[in-house]
Amino acid sequence: MRVKVRLFAVLRERAGSETVELELADGATVRDAIDAVSFADGVPVLMAVNREVAAEDVVLAPGDELALIPPVSGGAIHTEPLSVDALVERVRDPRAGAVVTFSGVTREVDFLDYEAYTEMAAEQIDVIVADAIERHGLCRAAADHRVGRVELGEPSVIVATSAPHRDAAFAGAREIIDEIKARVPIWKREEGEWIHPA
Repeated sequence: MRVKVRLFAVLRERAGSETVELELADGATVRDAIDAVSFADGVPVLMAVNREVAAEDVVLAPGDELALIPPVSGGAIHTEPLSVDALVERVRDPRAGAVVTFSGVTREVDFLDYEAYTEMAAEQIDVIVADAIERHGLCRAAADHRVGRVELGEPSVIVATSAPHRDAAFAGAREIIDEIKARVPIWKREEGEWIHPA
């Protein structure tokens, strides 16, 4: 059976392509697919089958899309500059007594390059935001992330939350940015190296 494998960051560069096609035996697993690509050797990866996080023992079916995702950092993914004001407008709510924003900006270097598994990243940001709204009793919340070149001082990610009280708004914003950094398939290149932005 034929399986399409999507690659990102260091794996894409090693393979020289964004995708590879594998011919695997019927009943092959995610682990079998990983073993079939030598350029993944030594790179810890998160696996996703058809945009859902998957374990190594998941059995693949013909036509599946397997994504091999290097360690991730951290909703919408944008190629244009982000706007804090626009994000604040998205979270305004008459019930809210507090609106909190966070901007992660490029520092110490002239620019950073960001790359994402865009479709999966946007879906995961949506889940992270929805979870934070429910857990912290937020009125609204939103998060945007840049891809491409982000110049010194420009935001690469912004988060906004609104809540009846400031404690919840701050806690929700903190959870969202921490979860984006930990779970969303977005990478940055700094001084020629793809790294995990902690």
